[in-house]
Amino acid sequence: MKNQDASPVLGGGMDEHAQPRPGWFKRLVAQEDLNFLLTNRVPRIALTKLMGRFSRIESPLLTRLTIAVWRCFIPLDLSEARQQSFRSLKDCFTRELKPGSRLFDGRPEIFASPSDAIVGATGVVERGQVYQAKGFPYSTEELFGPTQDASAFEGGRFVTLRLTSAMYHRFHAPADGTVEHVTYLSGDTWNVNAVALKRVERLFCRNERAVVRMTLASGHAIALVPVAAILVASIRLHFLDVLLHLGRKGANEMPCSATHAKGQEMGWFEHGSTIIVFVPPGFELAEGIATGVQIRAGQALLKLVS
Repeated sequence: MKNQDASPVLGGGMDEHAQPRPGWFKRLVAQEDLNFLLTNRVPRIALTKLMGRFSRIESPLLTRLTIAVWRCFIPLDLSEARQQSFRSLKDCFTRELKPGSRLFDGRPEIFASPSDAIVGATGVVERGQVYQAKGFPYSTEELFGPTQDASAFEGGRFVTLRLTSAMYHRFHAPADGTVEHVTYLSGDTWNVNAVALKRVERLFCRNERAVVRMTLASGHAIALVPVAAILVASIRLHFLDVLLHLGRKGANEMPCSATHAKGQEMGWFEHGSTIIVFVPPGFELAEGIATGVQIRAGQALLKLVS
């Protein structure tokens, strides 16, 4: 069923086996200057490529040890994962969940969240400008790249969805519709956490990203922009059977005609990052959606009102 088994996702809660973060670590990362230094003043691209290679090493013992260390810093919950053992760290990052773990809102006027996430900046697209954080604007024209026309979203809404490293990393179709084009734009791998978003201008326009253009069954044109980040920089799109990454040599423009049912899996990140959602005029935020709110895939994100 399109609103059930096709839409498992994982929240960021802590299970009984997760290790709490030490008090000293919480105090350490709470200092914004140090947080920014640790996550961004490093050789980002080299570190991301190294992490990509490390995450693909198939060793159950190494994977268990790495996950144990990871849990010292992140409240990782694997209780809803379809499998409880993993051959590699990549397998853990891209894990599936048990069928029926999440249900997508079946109402036709509802645009569902494509993934588990923390809601970031939201608002109305005005004169081609949106915001990554208060006082930090960027343009839809630059985000979408030189080959894409973003004018369809003028006066519409944008919603920024940030996936943490502990969350389920697969994303799904937010409504019935057809994916018609994907543009891949290579770039940097800045961290996309709140600290960096308040300090690095036009961050999303600098990072590696894909612009996924989709027409809903209602006839509305929408866009999903998955943005990679440090330690991520790999985006799998199932409907094109491609892996977009920093070393990609293939085409940047990928026309297609891929029909999706609401809740159908579209792809995944290999660590966690951001999806920016764009809809045209006629949509409003769903009840309870606001900056800082944690949501799950399938939950109502936007509502078609006209």
